[in-house]
Amino acid sequence: MLKLLTIIGARPQIIKAAAVSRAIAKWNAEHALDEARQICEVILHTGQHYDDNMSDVFFRELGIPQPDINLHVGSGSHGEQTSKMIEGIGKVLKLEHYDGLILYGDTNSTLAGAVAASKLQVPVYHIEAGLRSFNMAMPEEINRIVCDQLSTILFAPTQTAVDNLKHEGFMAQKRKFADGRIQQVVKSGDVMYDNSMYFANKAAQKSDIMNCLGLEDKHFVLATIHRPSNTDNAENLNNIFRALLGIEEKVVLPLHPRTKKMIPLELEPELLSQIDKLAIIEPAGFFDIIELERHARVVMTDSGGVQKESFFVETPCVILRPETEWVEIVEAGAGIIADADYDRILQAYNDMCDRKVHFPKLFGDAHAAEQIVQIIAER
Repeated sequence: MLKLLTIIGARPQIIKAAAVSRAIAKWNAEHALDEARQICEVILHTGQHYDDNMSDVFFRELGIPQPDINLHVGSGSHGEQTSKMIEGIGKVLKLEHYDGLILYGDTNSTLAGAVAASKLQVPVYHIEAGLRSFNMAMPEEINRIVCDQLSTILFAPTQTAVDNLKHEGFMAQKRKFADGRIQQVVKSGDVMYDNSMYFANKAAQKSDIMNCLGLEDKHFVLATIHRPSNTDNAENLNNIFRALLGIEEKVVLPLHPRTKKMIPLELEPELLSQIDKLAIIEPAGFFDIIELERHARVVMTDSGGVQKESFFVETPCVILRPETEWVEIVEAGAGIIADADYDRILQAYNDMCDRKVHFPKLFGDAHAAEQIVQIIAER
């Protein structure tokens, strides 16, 4: 039996893990008579996101098994958080044998898992490898680069991600690990697209958020803000809120805990006095956020995951960052980079409202997780 340790810590990783856990269950059902080919998945939650609205709700909604292990690391500086995770994951890996460690994306949990596993010669399988914003000021960029370097199999979701790895020499190096394993790059498709297709109908059936908020289809804007580069920068935060308040349509803002904390500290009194004009709600569950993304006229976000989810449900996106790792969305004309610039945000919003937007199939065939599980099992 193959034993895998899955590391999760933040909302996007929980969602991605749902697709792979389903694929593992399917694999086990198909190989029920062959115990040697069965896969035992152990889920470790680092505790990076520990608020119920940012973590537990997704386990309930997506039907993911509750974590077998929780490190309860909580908040703290990047160094504090990552060091505690490395220590905790290392202890788990030493307690019993694991045949591999599955990592998602680019959070501190991802970096910690890659470092802990590589030190103990446990194969690392990185899902969402090869993404690059080319901005080393982003902690996520550092995390994803380091994780890719330490991974045995790099599962790249798009051709752009494969090309990034190729340009960095991953294809030519044939890097070997201590036990003779050779590093491998696989264009797998995107597991978030798997989930989007799998849960699309369920979201419409299970979510009542449109009625609860009194929203009409394509007559509101969905906004999400959570990155420290926006929340912890007074100028950026004020520019974004000034733009949101300048939009005539209703703006729905599920409020991330970090943003909620910084609003009273950083927002100018003039803007703070108008904030009730926005439909501010608690962080939305998976089904609710999918419904909001599907029915919004435009999505405005600094989240990489929300950019993709919006693309999957064919809603145009204004990106509140100076760059994006999902360049395909911008190249397709379905996203516009506006940064935290008041004028650019409003111009991008108007541009998206005034033209027809196309959403080409860029992220696989909705079977990425099944391919990933098969490759890991055969490896």
